Formats: sequence, C-alpha cells, structure tokens
Amino acid sequence: MSAETVAVVVVTFNRADLLGRMLDGLAAQTTPPDAVYVVDNASSDHTREVLAHHHGKGLPLRVTHSPDNLGGAGGFHLGLREAYAGGFDRIWLMDDDVVPAPDCLEVLLGQDEACLMAVREDTSGRLVEKSATRFDLDNPLAIKPKTGMVETEYGTRTAMPARVALENVAFEGFMLRREVVTAVGLPDARFFIFYDDVDFALRARRAGYRIWGVRDAVLVRQLDFDQQHDLGSWKGFYMYRNLFVVHFRYGSNPAVRLKPWLIALLVVLLSPVRGGRGEARNVLRALRSARTLRELPESSAPPS
Repeated sequence: MSAETVAVVVVTFNRADLLGRMLDGLAAQTTPPDAVYVVDNASSDHTREVLAHHHGKGLPLRVTHSPDNLGGAGGFHLGLREAYAGGFDRIWLMDDDVVPAPDCLEVLLGQDEACLMAVREDTSGRLVEKSATRFDLDNPLAIKPKTGMVETEYGTRTAMPARVALENVAFEGFMLRREVVTAVGLPDARFFIFYDDVDFALRARRAGYRIWGVRDAVLVRQLDFDQQHDLGSWKGFYMYRNLFVVHFRYGSNPAVRLKPWLIALLVVLLSPVRGGRGEARNVLRALRSARTLRELPESSAPPS
C-alpha cells in the first residue's frame, strides 16, 4: 500500500493535564501523524498553556478555540469537518483522557479497512473496551440495545482474535478513511454528548462499511469509566434523548421505534421509588425533543 496521510482530531474541555499526557502519547508515535486538530471547547483551565507547550515541541497542532462549549458531538463535528477539508486520507478521533501506545497509529495504518477502532485498556492493563459486538435495534424487548461488547465477550486482550467485528464505537480511538465522511457525512452536533458516536457508526454500517476493533492497537484510558450518571441531571436528559433518537432513526420495526414511549412511561411510573421527579421530567423532555430529531440535519450531510 502507498503511504496514507493521517490527521488526528482531539476534543477537549477543562482537562489540561490529561490532554498533555495524550499529546505526549501522540508525539511518541512510531508513525507520527501529519496533523493534530484540537477543538478546545471553551476551556477555562490551563489548556492554552498545554497546547502552546506541545506546539513548541514540534507537534503539528491546528487548534480551534471555540467561544462556546459545543459538547463532544459538536467538537467532533467541527474537528472532523476541518480534517476532511484538509484532504487527509485517514482521520483518527481521540478524546483527551486516553494515551495511545507508541505503535498504536502504526498498527492501525497497517490495516486496509475504512473503519477501525483501537482497543482500550485501563492503566493496570485490564481490557475496558466497551464498543458493541451486538447492538440490537430489532428486538423491542431489549431495553438496552447494547447486548454484547468486547470487554465482556473476551475478558482479556490475549483472548481476542486479531480483529473483532463491531456494531458501534466510541469517538475515542476510532479511525476512518475520508471516503466514509464522503458517504455518510459528519457527526450530528445536536447530540451534544452521548450516542453521537453510536449514531455515526450505525450510519457507516448502513452504508456498507465494516468496523473492526484491532487487538494490537492499544489505547490506555486514564480515567475509570463512570456510566452511573444521575438520570435526573442535565446529563440524564441527553442520555435519554439521544438513546430515543437512535431508536427513532434506526429501529428496524415499529415496535422498536415505539420503545422510547414505553421507556418513558415506565420511568414516570417508577419515579416515586427510583429516580424521582427530576428523572421523570428529563425523560418526558427527552421524548419530546427526540421526536424533532428524527432526521439528520443538513449540517451533517455528506460534504458536496
């Protein structure tokens, strides 16, 4: 294969120290990236100083300081749009709390596939890859559509085959060729946080692309996963709303597309004994909002 150019897209918000470690990891790659696009979501900590330091060390940074916090979804929308316009052959999406092993980019570039996912572990080396091996939008009784994931299916990295077929990904080590953006467009910035990566992966798979988790592409997560969000908080609204949007857009039958209504009903009925009024309000707001987001916006359509 001829050499391909690659740009990294990083989204960050008020995690300057973690960002610094991640940029150190990019600078140490055995195959260096051609460009590193950083979208700073209006950080108020010392993010600018960290970026200036790494720019001075020669990392090919191209920084956008957003005046507003666009969320992860808006940040990846903007960064991917800029990297695509830059003409790069591959684009590698990266969060600010992971550190790639020195050969991670080299391993990914050695795979002749359009959609690839690095495989995450924690700082102790334990496999923590939560990308779905099965994401069920066919069965209306599957309350949680992610019914299988790398972490639970294999347990350890050594138990994995060299490549694992995935049905969704995280924007945390996901690499795609520019043809994928040409075919399916950009992430939906309206998601703000949660499920924007799932939505994009579903669109890619519907366009005929396979997604592979690459065992030997190691990405180290600096923070523990915290999926126990307060469903009565602002994050709970986005978790419910965006999950409902995924069902409305991609549910394979009417029963699955009706599932958000059932979930909302159950949450409201059970609110006195579990999430309280905050969660009940969130799920009702989420249902109303999700109904207006059934269609992909023009801003996320494939570039002309």
